[in-house]
Amino acid sequence: MNAPFDQLSSWLKEHKITEVECVVSDLTGIARGKIAPTNKFLHERGMRLPESVLLQTVTGDFVDDDLYYELLDPADIDMLCRPDPSSIFLVPWALEPTAIVIHDTFDKFGNPIELSPRNVLKKVLQLYTDKGWQPIVAPEMEFYLTQRCEDPDLPLQAPLGRSGRAESGRQSFSIDAANEFDPLFEDVYDWCEAQGLDLDTLIHEDGPAQMEINFRHGDALDLADQITVFKRTMREAALKHNVTATFMAKPITDEPGSAMHLHQSVVDIATGKPVFTNDDGSMSELFLQHIGGLQKYIPKVLPMFAPNANSFRRFLPDTSAPVNVEWGVENRTAGLRVPTSSPDATRVENRLPGADANPYLAIAASLLCGYLGMVEGIAPSAAVEGRAYERRNLRLPITIEDALAHMEECPVIEQYLGRKFVRGYVAVKRAENENFKRVISSWEREFLLLSV
Repeated sequence: MNAPFDQLSSWLKEHKITEVECVVSDLTGIARGKIAPTNKFLHERGMRLPESVLLQTVTGDFVDDDLYYELLDPADIDMLCRPDPSSIFLVPWALEPTAIVIHDTFDKFGNPIELSPRNVLKKVLQLYTDKGWQPIVAPEMEFYLTQRCEDPDLPLQAPLGRSGRAESGRQSFSIDAANEFDPLFEDVYDWCEAQGLDLDTLIHEDGPAQMEINFRHGDALDLADQITVFKRTMREAALKHNVTATFMAKPITDEPGSAMHLHQSVVDIATGKPVFTNDDGSMSELFLQHIGGLQKYIPKVLPMFAPNANSFRRFLPDTSAPVNVEWGVENRTAGLRVPTSSPDATRVENRLPGADANPYLAIAASLLCGYLGMVEGIAPSAAVEGRAYERRNLRLPITIEDALAHMEECPVIEQYLGRKFVRGYVAVKRAENENFKRVISSWEREFLLLSV
C-alpha cells in the first residue's frame, strides 16, 4: 500500500489540502466518517469507526437489539477504515482546501466488512473477474430542483428560474427550461470538472425542474464512487443558489419519479472485446442470458433498487416508470431496454433503480442478476413489442414489505451477497418502514379526520 499511499500523500500536498473528509457509505448511501487535518490523516493512514454505523437507519435509529447483537460484536467494536488512494476528490465548495477520501472497511483480522456497500460491489465485481469478464456501466441520474421548504408537511414546489417564473406543464428535453438554471449548472459542471467526475449530458426530464445528468461509461466501482460524490455536489450547488436538489424517487404528487438508469455491458478481459455480440453483430447467447438473469433475479433484489416506501410510489400505474422486468429493443415502457447502438456498444439498460438507491448496492445488484443469468444459462422471455406498462406476467412486488420478503427468502442472493449482509439490509429497511408507518399523513387528516 505504500506506493499508492505515497501518491495520495503527494496529491494532497500538491493541492495544498488542509482537511480530509474520511468517508464510508452506510446502507442508505449516507456518507459517514470523520474530518481530519491533513497531517493527522497522513500519520494515521485511515480511521476507526464503530461498525454499528452500517446498521443505522436513515432516521438515525438502529435495528432491534437481538438482531443487532447477532450481526455485530456485542462490545460495539470499531472497524478499520483504510483510504482508497484511487478514490480522492476535491471539495470545491469548502472554505478551506479540502478533499474527500473514500475508505474501505475491514475487521480486526483484515477481512472486508460484509455489511459495507462498497465491499458488496467489490464482491460482485470479483465474480466477473474470476470468469475473465469486466462489466462496464453508464449511470443516468434523475433529480428535482425545488423551492427550499422548512416544513416537511408542505408539498414541494418548483423553484423560480432566471425568468422569475416557475415551470408549468411538462418540459421534457426543453433547452430553454434547462437554461432557466444555467448559473446553478455552471457551478455544477465547474465543480465536477475539478473533482474529476466524468459527466456527459444534461437533460431536462418530464417533471417541473426535473433534470437528468448522464455519466460516461466506465468502471463500476469508480462510477459508484462518482455518483456518491455527485449527489452531495448537486445538493451543495443547489443550496448555493437558494434551491434544493432532491434524489427522492417520488418527491411530488402526480409528477414522474426519478430513476437511476443503469446501462451495463461486459467485455472479455483478455481480448478487450465485448461478449454481448457475435462476430456478425447479432446479440450473443451470453447477452440474452444476462437479460434472463436480470428478469429472474431482479424481483429478489428489488429493495436494493427501491429501498424506501417512497420508492414504490414511483411504480404506481401511469407514473412513466416500468413496473415489470419485460425487455425490448428501444422500448422505454419495459424495465429492461436494449438501446439501438453499434455492435460494440450493445448493452442493456436497467430502468428500475430509483435515484434514491445506494449506488454501490444498485450497481452490485444489477450486475449480480446479469452474472447469474450468464453462469446459470437463463434464457429470457420473448422481447416485448409495443406498450409494456400493462403486461402482468413479469410484474414486480408492489410494496417494500413484499419486496423485502422476496429478498430475505432467496438462498441464491444470500449465497452470493452473504447472509450477514442480506439479514442486516432487510432489518434496516424494515426498521425504516416501521418508522414510516408511525407517521400520520396529510391524506389521512384530509379525508378521514371528519369523514369516518
